[in-house]
Amino acid sequence: MTTQTHLIHSRRFLPLFATQLLNAFNDNLFKNAMVLYVVYSVYQSEKAEGQFSAIASGIFILPFFVLSALSGQLADMRDKARIIRIVKAAEIGIMMIGAAGLLMAWKGVMVTGVAIPLMLLALLGMGVHSTFFGPIKYAILPQHLHKDEVLAGTGLVEAGTYIAILAGTIVAGWIPVEWAAVGVIVTALIGYVTSRQVPPAPPMGPAEPLDFHFIRSSIALVRNTSHDRRVFLAIMAISFFWTIGTVLFVQFPPLAKNVLDASKEVASLFLVIFSVGVAIGSMSVNALLKGTVSARFSPPSVIAMGLFVVAFFIVCRQWVPHPEEGLMDVGHFIARPLAVPLMLCLLGIAIAGGMFVVPLYAFLTTFVDKAQTSRTIAANNIVNSGAMVIGSLLASGLSAAGVAIVNQLLLSAAMCLFSAWLARKLVKAERTAL
Repeated sequence: MTTQTHLIHSRRFLPLFATQLLNAFNDNLFKNAMVLYVVYSVYQSEKAEGQFSAIASGIFILPFFVLSALSGQLADMRDKARIIRIVKAAEIGIMMIGAAGLLMAWKGVMVTGVAIPLMLLALLGMGVHSTFFGPIKYAILPQHLHKDEVLAGTGLVEAGTYIAILAGTIVAGWIPVEWAAVGVIVTALIGYVTSRQVPPAPPMGPAEPLDFHFIRSSIALVRNTSHDRRVFLAIMAISFFWTIGTVLFVQFPPLAKNVLDASKEVASLFLVIFSVGVAIGSMSVNALLKGTVSARFSPPSVIAMGLFVVAFFIVCRQWVPHPEEGLMDVGHFIARPLAVPLMLCLLGIAIAGGMFVVPLYAFLTTFVDKAQTSRTIAANNIVNSGAMVIGSLLASGLSAAGVAIVNQLLLSAAMCLFSAWLARKLVKAERTAL
């Protein structure tokens, strides 16, 4: 904890930490404001709502799959701090487009023909923005931090990310959509200011030609990263974790509305609990490992996550419909007999997930050459995004096929078992390397 407190007050870490916080906050403020407004105010069927939520997630993730190879090359061959400032400046323009869509939807002006496409275009832009920022937020840590600070820095970034997701989710669920439109622009402006304080991070190796052929460069990047078995297994395990997370996040808004008879504030509360839990798990595993990069807690963590998903499913199946007209607000929801067990199950899912994934990210920045760190993160993003797109398509396909949202939870539980198998293989590879 002393190391973490020291890092928070250090210019080597604080500006990057603040910029990442604002980035995650804005992503989730805009995305959740859009999804919650459309689910609760535009569509009136579980099938349409589930499909829209899945489509929105897929659109945000798609740039990671297409552009991660280029973003990794740029981050390793150019000054990382300069790239951060460029992408944060671009965020201002992207959020102006998104804000225009939110305001048009609020006014009821061409909602399905113009407002929703504008919001989805901005969401795509934020996906591109995050694709170029993503490799840097982890790859810059070994460059600015000492070796014994990297795990603590990774844990702080991961915990801070989920605190920011928490804040963005709360704000999106509780403020009017017109205020969300203003908020995303203001946050983008502040994020640009903090990005200018990030210390220089020049490339650690000689410059190489950029490969703009995204298919060829993506295949080459993933293949070149896979030579270290520990890194390859960490990437695969992280990918299945984010597939699980994507399916769960797609399900939360329509599940809250159609299964639990709950308002958008309750859907927002679910996302808040999930974010708090991952932050707790991120900090807890760092304390347990005492700064050592190891995956030994990952297999039991993801098994526990799967068990909590099953428990969450069982509670949802036992849920008794709300007897009155309209959707329950947070107060009425919490007063229901099964509300506390439901929220505890969700918290357990998130804590176990945080404990599972944080050490795996530390593998990606610790066991590769510093000149290759950004490309390793980018390779991870390619595989992650492909897995998450598959998760979104699965959720969308199941909704289109008429599979109830609550039954889709079992898909997430099944994927936890496969993640545990991958994590176990990673632990064996780790012991072999030692």
